[in-house]
Amino acid sequence: MLKRSAMVVMAALLTTVGCAKDGQVNTAMSRSDGDKLKNEKIKSEMIQDRPLTADTHFAAGQVAETQDDIPRALEQYQLALNLNPQHAGSLYRMALIYTAQQQFEPAVQAWKKYIAATNNSASGYSNLGLCLEMAGRIGEAEAAFKAGINREPNGQLCHVNYGLMLARQGKLKEAEQQLQTVLTPSEVHYDLASVFELQGRKDQAKAEYQKSIELDPEMSDAKARLAALGND
Repeated sequence: MLKRSAMVVMAALLTTVGCAKDGQVNTAMSRSDGDKLKNEKIKSEMIQDRPLTADTHFAAGQVAETQDDIPRALEQYQLALNLNPQHAGSLYRMALIYTAQQQFEPAVQAWKKYIAATNNSASGYSNLGLCLEMAGRIGEAEAAFKAGINREPNGQLCHVNYGLMLARQGKLKEAEQQLQTVLTPSEVHYDLASVFELQGRKDQAKAEYQKSIELDPEMSDAKARLAALGND
């Protein structure tokens, strides 16, 4: 599982509150209120004077994402990368956004930079492979998954995602070979069933879910999916 970096952004907010009475706004201020506002202004100016770092822009990008302001998020991630071209968190978020938007060329470039920034991580190759598969570039996707497997032979991500891609391509024997490298036999049949179900091949999906349950009677997910298909 990929871990996502997180930072907390702290900012000083300066607000003035007045109480209305008979249409007039009370602008009177006590000495303590004045001192407080003065201190807040100083804090704000100190923060503004500090040089922005790649981590600061990255945090601002994450905030923008939570507000569904994707253009602003991308802008902040790019600013982070201008300061630190190897900033893995910004490359990761940028690659995810471009992939979700199906802007595959910038997504592929971002994933490749992320791989380089993370010392050729297997998880990076796995995400690149998925992106390339979505773009219909199957040969390149296969190469990415294999590169990830070479980097981490016993890792699940690339073996499983490569196996699922092969299953979606109808190459079931090759798919099983990849999946069984890191999964139990029951899990292999469950994953194949999931592919068939998504492709609308219900009978094949049911058969694979049944095999999964026979191999592992405790496979509750397979039982639930088989029951749901039975009710369709």
